[in-house]
Amino acid sequence: MIEFRFAVGDLATTSFAYSPLQEAVFSLRCLHDPARYPHHRPWLRRIRPRLQDTDRELLTALVTPWLWVPDFLTPRPARARPAFAHELDEVRRTPPDVVAADFRAGYRAVDTLPPLVARGLADPAAFLVRLTDALDAYWRTCLSDPWWPRAQSIMEADLAHRARVLAEQGAAALFAGLDPGLEWNGGLLRLHHKGATAPWPSADIRIAGRGMVLVPTLFARGAQTMIDVSRPPLLAYPARGRGTLSETPPPVTDRALVRLLGRPRARLLVLLAEPASTTELAHRLDVTPGAVSQHLAVLYDAGLLSRTRSGRTVRYLRTPLGDALCR
Repeated sequence: MIEFRFAVGDLATTSFAYSPLQEAVFSLRCLHDPARYPHHRPWLRRIRPRLQDTDRELLTALVTPWLWVPDFLTPRPARARPAFAHELDEVRRTPPDVVAADFRAGYRAVDTLPPLVARGLADPAAFLVRLTDALDAYWRTCLSDPWWPRAQSIMEADLAHRARVLAEQGAAALFAGLDPGLEWNGGLLRLHHKGATAPWPSADIRIAGRGMVLVPTLFARGAQTMIDVSRPPLLAYPARGRGTLSETPPPVTDRALVRLLGRPRARLLVLLAEPASTTELAHRLDVTPGAVSQHLAVLYDAGLLSRTRSGRTVRYLRTPLGDALCR
């Protein structure tokens, strides 16, 4: 069991973020154990031919047999929505001694290191260059498009949902909703690892003014933290709605709704039970963003959708009127 101790004021500095680098690294777990991530199987089938153009042997070695990864590969996000390139630059600046120590901690003993990693750690600085180049190529080849726009929309929807829960129901409901293994009790957050692939060391972590960052992920079946618990507090948890990655657009079966709105707009209204961007909807429906944008404008003007802006991205969601119409 891991315990996070919050002093007065620590809860006020708790924040949410998501990390494209974390998702890239955690996605490598699928190559080890696809059965644990059934909602990613369609994506895996699509990228298998592309993996031939990556350093797959090295990428696979970044994940241990019990699906841990070295901490330096998933640094705590410095902002709510970091860019992959900026995070990868941070990894490139990792001191060589930290690279070696984190690999040994992840694999739990020096004698269990894969031969490729053992050879690489003879020159950690050169090994770091190779592995960051491999991650950059993997991101560009297999993730950046079209997978990440869909994944990012799920992350944004998750963060919006968690913010509502915190505002309306408080911290206890927030933490309980992140994972059944989390228990909040008077400034103490307990993490029980049920069904973990390997025993997780017990720890007593004091937030101590450092701030806790909560990070959703599509590649975890339970909440988890860093291997080195002395690092700034971070808790990764399973993102809400991650199963939708494998979904095909739902059929529009309500004939009255189709007659009223037309099939494209009816389908969009059905999809927007959860927030989504124009780009994400276009990927899911396999149409152009321009076509989606025109239909969204009509539905918005009719009061069936609301919209919110986050940076350059606009996300749409059904209004109560839209919900009533779909019922």
